[in-house]
Amino acid sequence: MVAARNGGRPIGPVCRDRTRGSAAGRGSALDGESRRSGARCAALYNAATSVSRLVHTVTRLPVSTGRHLPRGWGDLLRQLALFFFVYWGYQLVRGIADGRQAAAFANGIHVIHLERSLGAFFEPGFQQAFLSHRWVIDAANWMYFNSHFMITISFLAWLYLFRNDNFNFVRNMFMVAMVIALMGYALFPTAPPRMFPGAGFTDTISAFTNMDQEHTFASVLVNPYAAVPSMHIAFSLMVAAPAMSLVRSVWARALWSGYPLLVFFVIIVTANHFWFDAAAGAAVACLAAVTAHQLARLRPDAWSWREAPEQAAV
Repeated sequence: MVAARNGGRPIGPVCRDRTRGSAAGRGSALDGESRRSGARCAALYNAATSVSRLVHTVTRLPVSTGRHLPRGWGDLLRQLALFFFVYWGYQLVRGIADGRQAAAFANGIHVIHLERSLGAFFEPGFQQAFLSHRWVIDAANWMYFNSHFMITISFLAWLYLFRNDNFNFVRNMFMVAMVIALMGYALFPTAPPRMFPGAGFTDTISAFTNMDQEHTFASVLVNPYAAVPSMHIAFSLMVAAPAMSLVRSVWARALWSGYPLLVFFVIIVTANHFWFDAAAGAAVACLAAVTAHQLARLRPDAWSWREAPEQAAV
């Protein structure tokens, strides 16, 4: 029953009474005021009915949406809480690293010396080859800030909704990788190459976008001294490897196989990481995958990786 009332009576019955009265007296002369009153009553009844239906739909939305979730709202909120906890752990360690600026620059110089001693300090020359191509630098700057989060979050959402049997394994990989990364940031804070212009590096984000990563909204998402390990590389591998196993299209597998290489190009050409950082990030991803496999022994039904049906058949 519609909740709105008219003089203590529900609007619906009143409107129906007046409508019947209008129909019965259609042959007789009804005054204009009665017609206008009936029209207003009908309009009010229709509006109240629409509001009632809207309220019913909105109140039922969480229930109807929950039916489409693989494990209901409780499990989804639990997964979000886990990632939220790790994010705040990152923020805490970020504050610790920010207070160790001298150590971060010293460690950055150590990385440069290591790469030079190996004859593999190629990053400055590689970056210089692309600086004259503005569209390449603009695309790389955009990807550095956006792809790391957008693609990762989109993949995890797709995995949770449509390949939920494998979500826990990938989630465990991310949890382990983030813990290892936090230890690296706390024990070995490292300034990125963009902070060493004397070594031949250009901060492309600052030079081409006039945005300072340390003094804008971007500083909320960027740890200025978290170069080792590169979580851009770790995330790209932990996303691409499972995606290649789950997608069916050959083209999709080819695109996912090239994604970590694209991320590597982006972090080098923007001078946000050394190749050493990328190697450390790849090592973190591998260690996280091995640890996730070991954790699966504790709860094989929930935490193990599920092969695609065609792979299992083979």
